Amino acid sequence: MRPELMEYDLDWLFAATFGVAKKLDKATPKEIAALMRYTPYVSGLLKPLLETGKPAITYLDLFSEYYTNIVQARENGKKVVMTTFCFDPVIFYAVDNLVPVTLEIGTALTSLLWKRGSHDFMDFCTEIGFSETGCSSQRGAMGGYLSGAGARIDLIALNMGGVCDTNANAYSFAAQYLDVPFYGLDYPSELTTEEVREYHHKDYRALIRFIEENTGCRFDIDRLRELLEEKKKQDALMDELEEMQRLVPNPVPGIYHIMVYAARFIYSGRKKFTKMLEEMVAIVSKNAAEGRSGLKSGKERSRAFLFYIDHYALSLGMFEWFEAQGISHLGNILSRSFAESSTYATGVPGTTYRIDTSDLDSMIDSLADINARMPMTRTIRGPYDAPHMWLDDTLSLAGIYKADACIYNGTPGCRNTWSNVKLMMRDLEDHGYPTHLAYSDSFDARVESWETTAMRLDEFYKIRGLL
Repeated sequence: MRPELMEYDLDWLFAATFGVAKKLDKATPKEIAALMRYTPYVSGLLKPLLETGKPAITYLDLFSEYYTNIVQARENGKKVVMTTFCFDPVIFYAVDNLVPVTLEIGTALTSLLWKRGSHDFMDFCTEIGFSETGCSSQRGAMGGYLSGAGARIDLIALNMGGVCDTNANAYSFAAQYLDVPFYGLDYPSELTTEEVREYHHKDYRALIRFIEENTGCRFDIDRLRELLEEKKKQDALMDELEEMQRLVPNPVPGIYHIMVYAARFIYSGRKKFTKMLEEMVAIVSKNAAEGRSGLKSGKERSRAFLFYIDHYALSLGMFEWFEAQGISHLGNILSRSFAESSTYATGVPGTTYRIDTSDLDSMIDSLADINARMPMTRTIRGPYDAPHMWLDDTLSLAGIYKADACIYNGTPGCRNTWSNVKLMMRDLEDHGYPTHLAYSDSFDARVESWETTAMRLDEFYKIRGLL
């Protein structure tokens, strides 16, 4: 690890960056322009964000608070739990001395904010023995915490072990390297049988015992109910955004998707996330009433559904490319919550979740059901073309949102998707959806530069006559 990367605490860098950025709602246009000149790399993320108005400031404030909590955890007598984006954090916020840190969010931030990305952190992981073919989404931030550049980790809790093998291996490796307690929830092999549901609920209760034993605290039942009631509001607001996205033109700005899922992965059940969603719904409702697209131009030329994840390497190049081409970004699998009220719910009992706050048991069961239906855990847990799986969900979403094309972005380390992504492409094409496969790494620009990725996208759209 280069010594200069150890000069500043990783979490403090994020907290300080967002702490300054959230104050820009009071800045004049001249002051903002000056800031952009002095922060050429950060401005690539900040400028498109600020153009979204009120939701941007709430988003920046939310992230500032999240990373400040991590920075101050030790002095406030709190423990830090390392976790994954496919683990709803409500359960952690129901314990008064626990603060979650989500690796994939940290990796995406380093990729978006810094020209150097998280390459050094990724390489550090391989230097100490982790597989270089592991998914970059964990390695980017994991190297920071394993090297001591970030917060000291006290315990690790993982959801979906086995759905994504490199994800499971990354957290297991981190637990062994740091010598901290580790718990990995099993993933549900399928969602509709009582036997599997009962097993998953028991497994989730074992997780709760693990957290209590390793924090010395019990769950606050009233706090848990408050968090879940807030999550109900968030699900309803996300449903509104998704429902309005069915309109032509699509009134939802593409950048809202990354804002929604990034905030949900770290602040589910927290009031600032609700506030951001309310501000988004107000703006999208106005766009819909005026017949405007969520694109800056207000005009939609084409609609794209990303059937895996987005591209995060340096700034928001992919989102800006969509803007320049007049393409509406219809979200990806991370954008979806699979609540029973969702626009794209299949109607098959057991494939969605509902939140029941009647008593402690019903709340724990609800959390277990939510985790079993987080992105990837629900969609990419077995054969891609089995019922309620990747192909079914993609066809449903592409149809509901009237996609003109489907696009795959991912990482070379994602064996679960690369093992069948070309079969997915064949099936999507057979169903009438022109499909593009990106060979880049969404988090590591060394695999393929954004300029090359954009050139291939441009070629795809022109050859297929989509613009």
